[in-house]
Amino acid sequence: MAHVRTYNPRVRVGNWKEDVTLEEETLKEFILQKERGELAVQKVLRQNIMKPVSLSVSLDGFLNFGDTVILMNSGGGLHDPRRPCVLSIIADSSNIGSHSGTNPSPRLRGPLQVGGAHSMDPCVRNAFVITSVDGTPDGEVVRYDQNFALRTTSGFAGELYLASDHRTFLKCAKNSRLQELSLVDKTDFLCWWKVIYLDPQERLENEGYPVQVNRKVLISHCKTNQCLAALSNHILW
Repeated sequence: MAHVRTYNPRVRVGNWKEDVTLEEETLKEFILQKERGELAVQKVLRQNIMKPVSLSVSLDGFLNFGDTVILMNSGGGLHDPRRPCVLSIIADSSNIGSHSGTNPSPRLRGPLQVGGAHSMDPCVRNAFVITSVDGTPDGEVVRYDQNFALRTTSGFAGELYLASDHRTFLKCAKNSRLQELSLVDKTDFLCWWKVIYLDPQERLENEGYPVQVNRKVLISHCKTNQCLAALSNHILW
């Protein structure tokens, strides 16, 4: 019997039961803290994404390139009982990275989802910068039907660009199955938008005129010709 192997890799030696139990308890504690939002990375996300942001103040009443704004769906119409909501970033701890190089500051990484949130306080989560795509300098007015990009603020928000594209069988919004809307790292034609005058009877006459602030407008995607919208029948908790 000297040639029989009495030991093989399946044999457990030492305090293996204790090690397995400790790993299970550690995993349970991690899941519990994650559900409560008590993880360190979740606290970093919450503290940074809710930091207040100062919106731009228009002296002439018009929207300008370089302005920091929030995009609000007023809701509350005759056939729309919804509360107002603003375009906001949807992120979790998996979307946090760091700057390249020697800067260890945390930042959001794309692609990120966006949605409508009821919190109206201007913060990192819902502030966007009007960015030129045709060489127009900052400070110039934005005109109806002029192309521009919507970018998140610098710092933690990561300077990501709002993008969209035609829906496909493999790429579409998870709940509505419409075309996907997301924040990406690089700008291209998928990130181009334009402001359209709300009243279709006067739309052609206002083409090329400056866009007034605090005014109801349509924001249309240049490639797909679809407008930004918040759908009340699709809620993400």
